[in-house]
Amino acid sequence: MKHSLRTYLLAMLPFALPAAAQTGRSAYDFLNIPTSSHVFGLGGTNIALIDDDVSLAGQNPALIGPEIDRQLAFSYMHYMGGSNFAGVRFGKAAGERGAWAAGVRYLNYGEITGYDPDGTMTGTFSPADVVFEGTYSHDFTYRLRGGINLKMIYSNYEQYSAFAIAADLGINYYDDDHDFSVSLVLKNMGGQVKRFEEAYDRLPFDVQIGFMKGLGMSPFSFGITALHLTKWDLPYYDHKEGEETELKSNFGKNLFRHLIFGLQYQPNERFYVDLAYNYKMRSDMSNYQRNFFSGFSVGLGFKARTFSIGAAYAMPHKSASSILLNVGLNISELL
Repeated sequence: MKHSLRTYLLAMLPFALPAAAQTGRSAYDFLNIPTSSHVFGLGGTNIALIDDDVSLAGQNPALIGPEIDRQLAFSYMHYMGGSNFAGVRFGKAAGERGAWAAGVRYLNYGEITGYDPDGTMTGTFSPADVVFEGTYSHDFTYRLRGGINLKMIYSNYEQYSAFAIAADLGINYYDDDHDFSVSLVLKNMGGQVKRFEEAYDRLPFDVQIGFMKGLGMSPFSFGITALHLTKWDLPYYDHKEGEETELKSNFGKNLFRHLIFGLQYQPNERFYVDLAYNYKMRSDMSNYQRNFFSGFSVGLGFKARTFSIGAAYAMPHKSASSILLNVGLNISELL
């Protein structure tokens, strides 16, 4: 029994991250799926968000510190179709100026029917990925913090399996007096150790820059995240009549395809509401009969002394929506 692994990877995994082809399709694009509902509500990528949330280590390892001491976070996402992702992460302070975190993510893409080259059905299988993560951060100064996140990735798709190692390097500058945060992240550096087949599959390496800024004395803050900075031209595709035709963007549209805009309303430390706009996602869906919600995401969260909960919603595909749920426990307050 011989299956086309490329068919599985290109038809299935990039579906979990719409329009992966526009940035260079990778079998590991699932690494960019957030585990934080707070981030998902802010467009799916936000590397400058300041919050006492250990889940933010997956966005930027410099976003965690001693403030997340003995914090445990659970995440669950129903993505699209039969895809279900779950994860857990634990963080602890490392002295007065550092912190570490460890976590695991399990991504299951539901049942898929396999066929041999003659078109005969060979049964069903459930492709899955498992990501083990370890994070360390350190405060260089009162406002400047750096961190590293190491990821070990195991993938199993029917009779094929692979193993890869990746790392994120991040730095964050946060000015509490002016409610201003800015970050730089080098994401998904690394490669495969064990291949699926003969050729190596690349990891989705990216350079990202982002900031968040409070709007005066109001409870609102605004942020912009720039991503896919390793490639300027981000064309999109016309899929009419069963053919894929590459379309070019003018300078302005291409610029906005690199940006995610987020707005947060946080009247106090216990509650927030997020709204974000991802122009790239919306323009990618333009040739799939997008609806009004394409490109938008929304989230909200509540935090008590011992626990926190969060939820976010987005429509990354014209006919399917995604929900991400988070539950956090402050173990130090429970003891």
